[in-house]
Amino acid sequence: MAEANNQDPSADGKEVPENQDKAPTAEDIAAVRAQLEEEQKAKTTLEEAMAEKDTRLAELETALSEAKQGSEASATELASVKEARDQAVSKYLGMAKASNPQVPQDMISGETIAEIDASVEKGKGLVSAVKKTLESETAAAKVPAGAPTRGETTEGMSNKDMIAAGLRQKGGTS
Repeated sequence: MAEANNQDPSADGKEVPENQDKAPTAEDIAAVRAQLEEEQKAKTTLEEAMAEKDTRLAELETALSEAKQGSEASATELASVKEARDQAVSKYLGMAKASNPQVPQDMISGETIAEIDASVEKGKGLVSAVKKTLESETAAAKVPAGAPTRGETTEGMSNKDMIAAGLRQKGGTS
């Protein structure tokens, strides 16, 4: 340990003042005071910067909190708007079914007003096509006016005569 104290102080690369064993001079005291003042100024500058950062951080935290509250309010408002829209679409669906009784109710459906309108139009088209088909079939099956009657008339016949006439038409014997 004695050797450690006897080492050359200039070995670490720092200059050792010559008056190491002497009392500090006025120049030494002035240099230390100047260094102390510089360090105090630096400390003050750092403290001011820290205070500014803390203030800015508080502002940002407040802004973030307000943004979160706004987001939550928007989400709540959006949910209520969606619910109102769903109710309106449901009522519109009921009205579309009620105002189009010729269209089968199960054909009218949709999640939006546009989808409901499209299904009503599709249903009306189907109903129209079915009506046209039925009208053409009915027209083909009509018997023209003045056509001869089919088979014998049963007016004025007794029950026994009617049965006999029916058997004759089927090819039976009477």
